[in-house]
Amino acid sequence: MRASFRLLLGVILAVSLALTVSHPSAATPIAPSDEEPRWLWPVATSREILEPFRAPAHAFGAGHRGIDLAAPDGAVRAPADGIVAFRGVVVDRPLLTIEHAGGLVTTFEPLASTLQPGDTVSAGDQVGVVATGGHSPAGVLHLGVRLDGEYINPMILFGGVARAVLLPCCAPL
Repeated sequence: MRASFRLLLGVILAVSLALTVSHPSAATPIAPSDEEPRWLWPVATSREILEPFRAPAHAFGAGHRGIDLAAPDGAVRAPADGIVAFRGVVVDRPLLTIEHAGGLVTTFEPLASTLQPGDTVSAGDQVGVVATGGHSPAGVLHLGVRLDGEYINPMILFGGVARAVLLPCCAPL
């Protein structure tokens, strides 16, 4: 009984790790997948991820709760229909938050925008331009996505997360 529990726990951990660790390495361009992505890429001129999503080990642990994208021309568009929930400066960076259907919320930083809370945006609408501030260097956009309040890997919504491959983790019983 105990060995089968360890095997089950190993499988659960392997699947969890595969779902929370982003496959693309830093500075690797992401090619569109064969499957149609659910959301539009927010930067029309580039699909380059400079810093991938890294889930924290626990709610207050270290990690990277989003992806950093190269934004050479600075224009940023809404990846999906939604309503602006927040626009303002937090600490040292301007940001914009959009609420989408299904409990999804996106936050863009640093982003200068003229939109106001309550404004409606459609997928593809320009929502602002990359500004300066925060942890990202000039010309870089940080995009975070929450699902029902929990950060998720944004690449899940763009079709860029590789499928998990389960490998044997334990000695045979």
